[in-house]
Amino acid sequence: MIVNEQEHHFLMIEQHEHAKISGQIVRNWKKDFLLRSKLREEADWAVSQHDRAWIPLDKDPIWNEEKNRPYSFIDYPLTEKLEAYQRGIEEAADQSLYAGMLCSMHYQSFFSEDSEDPEIRAFLADEKERQKNLYQAMKRDIPKDIYQLHFERLQFCDDLSLYICMQEPGISKEEEVSWFKNGFRQSFDFAPGGIMPHWVDEKQVSLRPFPLEYSFEVQIPYRMVSKEDIEKKGLKEAYHQTEINHRVVAFVPSD
Repeated sequence: MIVNEQEHHFLMIEQHEHAKISGQIVRNWKKDFLLRSKLREEADWAVSQHDRAWIPLDKDPIWNEEKNRPYSFIDYPLTEKLEAYQRGIEEAADQSLYAGMLCSMHYQSFFSEDSEDPEIRAFLADEKERQKNLYQAMKRDIPKDIYQLHFERLQFCDDLSLYICMQEPGISKEEEVSWFKNGFRQSFDFAPGGIMPHWVDEKQVSLRPFPLEYSFEVQIPYRMVSKEDIEKKGLKEAYHQTEINHRVVAFVPSD
């Protein structure tokens, strides 16, 4: 769950909805930058499904007593989160071995190889073994640079979707989440220095350089869950009784 706290409400966005926006972004990737192929179709599908691990978790959001707010994807309890990650990777791999590989690489990238946490070390070892098995099962000779390109696209589209979901529309660069202030971390042949996002106004985000075929809009589904309702009914009931609204954001080239 993506959770943005406001004075009287929590704005809550389900992770899988955010991932579907990532999928819309990748489907609009400039054709000049990547040829259409069966492999790209599987990679694009992986982008839209990369957070399906969160579907069951977000249906029943839980309360963080320590922070006095709903748990988000950032601070969700580790054991349950890692178990969900592995279920989500398995579900993706059941539909596409290549998508399973990309999702495994994505989740693996969240953690340091130097971690001393036994749960994290076990997760990383499991995913390393999974990737080896998926590669063998695919029976495809896929160049490493193609793997890396598809992986970087997944992470870029994930970050761009988070950029519009985690922040107030129209926020100034100085007030942005630290992850995004200096632009996105991924580099591409057409953007060796990365891509810089900027809120033009409350409904438009510019990108420099522009990686998409044309400007287009996405709709972000969210629930504005009242803190008073949570106190009276509990988080789960308050969440499910709150109607879904939509915010529209357009991606445009930088001037």
